[in-house]
Amino acid sequence: MDDILRISLIALLLTFTLAAYFLVIGVLFNDRVTKTRNAIRQMPARAFWLGLVNLLFFGVIAFVLLSVAENAGAFVKGILTIPALVILAIITGLLSSGLTGMVGQLGEKLFPDLAAWKQNFWAAVILCVACALPFVGWFLLLPYVCFVGIGATILGFFQRNA
Repeated sequence: MDDILRISLIALLLTFTLAAYFLVIGVLFNDRVTKTRNAIRQMPARAFWLGLVNLLFFGVIAFVLLSVAENAGAFVKGILTIPALVILAIITGLLSSGLTGMVGQLGEKLFPDLAAWKQNFWAAVILCVACALPFVGWFLLLPYVCFVGIGATILGFFQRNA
C-alpha cells in the first residue's frame, strides 16, 4: 500500500513539475514557442511527418554512435560519444519547444476563457495524465505529440516573422 501511495505522489509531483517547466519555457522562449504553435495550428500533418522522420533518423544515428562507442577504446569512445550526446541534446531542445507549443495549443482550445498561464498549466497537467494512460497514451498519444512537437519546431525555424 505504501508503494502505491509513494508512486502516486511522485507521479503527481512530476506532473506539476512538468507543467511548471512548460510555463517557464513558454516565457523564456516566447518567440520560438509562438512559431511552433503557429506551425501546429496551420500544418499538423506536415509537422507530424517531419518530426517522425527527423526523430527516427537522428535517433538511430545517436543510438548507433553510442552502441559502437560502448565497445571501443577510450579515445574512440570519446570521439563517438560527444556527437551522439550533441544529437540527443538537440533532439531534447526541439522536443521541449515542441511540447510547450503543443501545451499552448491545447490550452487555447480547452480553456479559451482562462488566463494564458492557467491555460498552459492545466493543459500540461491534462496532457501528462492523458499520456500516462496505459497503452493508448504510451504508444499512440505520447509519440504523436512528440513527433508533432519536433516537426512543428523545425517548421517554426522556417517561418517568417509577422
